Amino acid sequence: MKNILKFSFLLVFIISSCTPKKAPKEAPAEDTYVKDNYNKQEVAITMRDGVKLHTTIYSPKDTSKTYPILLQRTPYSAGPYGKDKFRKRIGPNPILMKEGNIIVYQDVRGRWMSEGVYDNMRAYIPNKTAKQSDETTDTYDTIDWLINNVQHNNGKVGTWGISYPGYYTTVSTIDAHPALKAASPQACIGDFFFDDFHHNGAFLLSYFRAISLFGTYKDQPTDSAWYSFPDMKTQDQYQFFLDNGPLKNLNKYFQYEKLDSKVADNNERIDDFFWKEIVNNPNYDSVWKSKGIIQHLNKVPSTVATMIVGGWFDAEDLYGPLETYKGIEKHEPNNYNTMVFGPWDHGGWSRNKVKNTVGNYYFGDSISLNFQKNVETKFFNHFLKGDGSKNSGLPEAHVYDTGKRAWKSYDAWPPKNIKKQTFFLSPDQALTTSPKSIEKVQFVSDIKRPVPYSEDIKTVFTPRKYMTDDQRFAARRPDVLVFETDILEEDITLAGDILAKLKVATTGTAADWIVKVIDVHPSDLKNDNEDMQSHQKLSNYHMMVRSEVMRGRFRNDFSKPEPFTPNKKTEVNIKLQDVFHTVKKGHKLQIQVQSTWFPLIDLNPQTYVDNIYKAEEKDFKTQTHTVFTDSSIEFSVLR
Repeated sequence: MKNILKFSFLLVFIISSCTPKKAPKEAPAEDTYVKDNYNKQEVAITMRDGVKLHTTIYSPKDTSKTYPILLQRTPYSAGPYGKDKFRKRIGPNPILMKEGNIIVYQDVRGRWMSEGVYDNMRAYIPNKTAKQSDETTDTYDTIDWLINNVQHNNGKVGTWGISYPGYYTTVSTIDAHPALKAASPQACIGDFFFDDFHHNGAFLLSYFRAISLFGTYKDQPTDSAWYSFPDMKTQDQYQFFLDNGPLKNLNKYFQYEKLDSKVADNNERIDDFFWKEIVNNPNYDSVWKSKGIIQHLNKVPSTVATMIVGGWFDAEDLYGPLETYKGIEKHEPNNYNTMVFGPWDHGGWSRNKVKNTVGNYYFGDSISLNFQKNVETKFFNHFLKGDGSKNSGLPEAHVYDTGKRAWKSYDAWPPKNIKKQTFFLSPDQALTTSPKSIEKVQFVSDIKRPVPYSEDIKTVFTPRKYMTDDQRFAARRPDVLVFETDILEEDITLAGDILAKLKVATTGTAADWIVKVIDVHPSDLKNDNEDMQSHQKLSNYHMMVRSEVMRGRFRNDFSKPEPFTPNKKTEVNIKLQDVFHTVKKGHKLQIQVQSTWFPLIDLNPQTYVDNIYKAEEKDFKTQTHTVFTDSSIEFSVLR
């Protein structure tokens, strides 16, 4: 091996030596805008229970006027740390940074330089005593300190954040401080049993490497990472998880030495507390319910304007922003509450690229830049610098049709002019608008050859690209059922949620069910994205528009799992998240049904056990599954 490495190095050296030399490029100038235009201050703000939270404050050097405060609370670090070290970019977008705002970042309790012990999705306490704290009080106390101690502020605060910081933004609106006037939860987590690490009770195995980021114990402030990520020692994650077998075999990857001298002396080790929480709570029990924030949105006061932002192809947090918007609408219909959903993956709207793609699929140019300039900046300026009236000039629902590749605005979401339309999974792989004869369509779910979620061979920290991936590779497998319409003679615009009503059976006592909604493109299309993977063609592209999994044991109640009766016809309903997509004339609408989606989700043993995280090798068995052709898919269709 050493000789091979030496030879490889020598070969590279020879080739590079024979290559004509180009004039060296000048190193790009360091972006010093923030340092040149802002003063930086680091403070420790004391919470009502005495815990101090590290807070970084960037204030404009121009003190001739007052500014609103834009606050982000984050578990991902308020760094860089040190009064002479500046971020290259601050605030929600470069426009808000350059026009002048007081920008504040805070390490949440137990993370990085803040005191305390961290708790994932720390539970909200409804009736707190004077000294009790949760994330709502930490936010309240922070805003109160900032308003009273940061010079040249105008008394108005806005909060924003993407993903986990988006969750903390949602939290800021509950029992909100009177100075909080605008909040934009973006890709916000809503409930860990349906976001990120679980989907309808199925474990997102593909997030395996991210678990230590949230679950490694720390009880002292630190300016450097205290966690480490498991080393998979391979570029083939499909084979890695297949070789590891049952989930219990992954326990060995979640043990880390405590950074405490007493513990280190006797070599005691602790389990990753988040992994332990996942393993010991396989059902939607009091632990997960207490961490959800969706059920507390009746406590958002009318004094806080909200703009929920999400991506139609966000693999991590699609449930959260949709349910956050709907929850505020349901409980507080008179609040200023709007939503913006575009053709983005996780956080794509915050990037500065002109070209907007998700995976292989190209949606257009300057979509994110236009959002930042004409929507996000306008929202914050209206409520923090303007009159703050409900007449902001922005629509209630600003949504992107991912089929027509165009923005639309509505005064409600879903739009008022929708109707329910049902398609049936009919015999001969047909998707029809009227039921046909009831037949059985069967496939073997081989536990040794699960259906991959992607044809790519790689390892990823959290997968995103697959949300628009071409599904031809799956359609050609015998364990994926395909139902599709004839070529459409007119457009069909799907606008709202989707409900799959499956009628199924299995020879086993457990199974997962995955439904995918696919837009089959015409065969004569030419590629319009030069960055598309070289083996891909837009011709006959099977674009995944929406997909979801249901862990069959939770078909009736997420809190009370139950086995299937072998060979008994059983109803399994799967709610797919909202979509806004036109399947255009000349295209076909396709539904795929399968029972494995690996390693996006973990393998179901297909034999019922009380806790899949503790299942043994012997519990995993190949089974034959049946889908009956009186199964249907109910769409919300724009009239």
